[in-house]
Amino acid sequence: MGPYPELFDECRVLRVGGELDVTTAAAFARDLENARHGTGKVFLIVDLRGATFMDGSVLDPLCAAWHDCHERGGWVRVVHTRPGTGLVFRAAGLLEGFPRYATTRDAWYDVPADRAVADWAT
Repeated sequence: MGPYPELFDECRVLRVGGELDVTTAAAFARDLENARHGTGKVFLIVDLRGATFMDGSVLDPLCAAWHDCHERGGWVRVVHTRPGTGLVFRAAGLLEGFPRYATTRDAWYDVPADRAVADWAT
């Protein structure tokens, strides 16, 4: 993670690339499950900046990860920058549960992209 490896000692980061759709949803679900292995709190950042396409078929595994992490006292945060990804979350009514983070560092510090922009403006 560049100059901040200690930042993610307690956090797991899953970086996703390519297309996320019905043909890749099962592999994505497995990756999410593998990222949550073990017991105890899980803090998971899902970095979708490398995803070139995403449809709603990956929302079920992502929501399952969210529920699992919250039940264990942790959280899931999603990093994405493409407008289409945000539209998928918006269409599903999941923007509150999955606010947009611009970077993994922002996700770790819980600074959603909209709040970061507002902070810059002041």
